[in-house]
Amino acid sequence: MPREIITLQLGQCGNQIGNEFWKQLCLEHGISPEGILEDFATDGTDRKDVFFYQADDEHYIPRAVLLDLEPRVIHGILNSPYSNLYNPENIYLSKHGGGAGNNWASGYNQGFVLCHSIAGGTGSGMGSYMLEKLNDRFPKKLIQTYSVFPNQQEISDVVVQPYNSILTMKRLTQNADCVVVLDNTALNRIATDRLHLANPDFTQINQMVSTIMATSTTTLRYPGYMNNDLIGLIASLIPTPRLHFLMTGYTPLTLTSDTKAMNVRKTTVLDVMRRLLQPKNIMVSTTLRDRQSAHCYISILNIIQGEVDPTQVHKSLQRIRERKLASFIPWGPASIQVALSRKSPYVQTAHRVSGLMLANHTSIVTLFERTCSQYDKLRKREAFLEQFRKEEMFKENLDELDNSREVVQQMIDEYHAATKPDYISWGTHQGSESART
Repeated sequence: MPREIITLQLGQCGNQIGNEFWKQLCLEHGISPEGILEDFATDGTDRKDVFFYQADDEHYIPRAVLLDLEPRVIHGILNSPYSNLYNPENIYLSKHGGGAGNNWASGYNQGFVLCHSIAGGTGSGMGSYMLEKLNDRFPKKLIQTYSVFPNQQEISDVVVQPYNSILTMKRLTQNADCVVVLDNTALNRIATDRLHLANPDFTQINQMVSTIMATSTTTLRYPGYMNNDLIGLIASLIPTPRLHFLMTGYTPLTLTSDTKAMNVRKTTVLDVMRRLLQPKNIMVSTTLRDRQSAHCYISILNIIQGEVDPTQVHKSLQRIRERKLASFIPWGPASIQVALSRKSPYVQTAHRVSGLMLANHTSIVTLFERTCSQYDKLRKREAFLEQFRKEEMFKENLDELDNSREVVQQMIDEYHAATKPDYISWGTHQGSESART
């Protein structure tokens, strides 16, 4: 496979956002819900084969595997207008159909771009299992995930959410090459503040996520001179192995079903790149809002879509540097990479230029610290552990929980260390201190 990408959709959340992702890709490539190329889709310069393959009867079929332990969401997909799009041989449901009961251990025991939630049972547990197996079976293949982090400002009906999250974050730290963090807290904030939705539903939130996913893959599907494979896309964003959790920003943001939001603001290249750096457009709720914070950017990749003169990009970058709109880590180059991408000729938008930011920023650590704090409160009281003890992995002891918490803490410590000038020698200090003890 030269540059094809297989998408794994796990659990309720993973299959919901995955379904919206395929809807968006079908629109952008001129493919009907049945998988047939539309008569008007004659451009021919896109690469459908990155995410689709063509069957003998000319159907375009997603390179996707759909997995869930309970049938409701997948049955909904199979009863939708897109029911004939997927290959039924790539759809797997548990025989008992009872789900994982929001239990990470149950999902784990059932058992490359991966779509999942870290908080429930199947997306977190089976997702963790698949990450480990993929990493073991295909060690030279890149594994990128789109991982949905739970809304931490609302009381969850999943009482073991912090346990599930910590166990999954260990696997994301150790087994994924790149994690695009989709923070439900920030997504809901943007939906209410920016899109003026009083009570955003799952479909609207998932449309926002599908926009992020589709735009982040445009340089793969409409290749140019740079960033036309997954390695090239993430190489500049991840300087060290553990620091691979990315936040996103997008502008101008609208929903495909929202006709009122089609009023156009000024969208020059400078406007788009400047707005991408504004906290209100960042889709992770972190201390990035705090201008006094020591946290800073490690690296930034902006994907700019539309008819853009490269000289405009150069001038925009110069203005951003002059205004010091972004602060960078002291041990690396303070640069913003820009990838220019064509828009789909089959999807009409009201905006001349749009942009997606993929950013590696040390303030993302505050999201992980909140998760750890919630975990510590439950673990100290040994609350809600009965269902974990029923599973084979936890029958003897709860060491896996404590070990996962330790791995996440090490990753948190490294993000904090990355804000300091001596980070380059940080690993050496850690090693020498361990040797002395």
